[in-house]
Parts: sequence; C-alpha cells; structure tokens
Amino acid sequence: MERKHLNVIDNEELNQKLETNTNIVLIDVREAAEYAFNHIPNAISIPLGELEDRLDELNKNDEIYVVCRTGNRSDLAAQKLADKGFAKVINVVPGMSEWTGKTVSLNK
Repeated sequence: MERKHLNVIDNEELNQKLETNTNIVLIDVREAAEYAFNHIPNAISIPLGELEDRLDELNKNDEIYVVCRTGNRSDLAAQKLADKGFAKVINVVPGMSEWTGKTVSLNK
C-alpha cells in the first residue's frame, strides 16, 4: 500500500497563502528542466533525487510546502523530509499540472 503524507494543501489554498505571506518556503521537486520551463515565483528547485544531499539547505523549524507536477513526487519528498525530522511539511496537491497561479520561466 502506498504511504501517503497526510499533511496536504490544495493549489488554491497555497496560492492564497503566497499572496498574503512572502516568507513561505516552497520546494519544487521536479527535474531542473521542468522547473526551468515554469515554476511558482520564489520556489526553490530541489529535484527529488537531490533532496537527501541538500537537506542542510532547509530549516527543520520552517513550514515547508512541497510541489511537483501531480503530487506524487512531492508526496515522496514530504515523507522523506518528515522522516528526517522536518515537522511542518505540507504536500501541494495536485501541483503544477493544474496550477493556475503565477508562474515564472527561466527559458528565454
């Protein structure tokens, strides 16, 4: 059985939070090319495969939102973070596949 991270937020709730709070820690765990194509402003790119090596970039006391394309990779990432002692991790579902808020692109 798939273990799901229980602490989730939907796209609209996240978008509302982003509009009112500029200090949100949002990690995008998609691949770098997906992130470059479009991502939520101020999202930090940490591809799922790099997450374990980059935990020191994150603060265990922060509320951390995790996003991917559909919510599957971010679910895995949220579980990993929770296992490593990050207490306030929230998975964003359904993620970028249905994101209607602002995005920015690195592609020129």
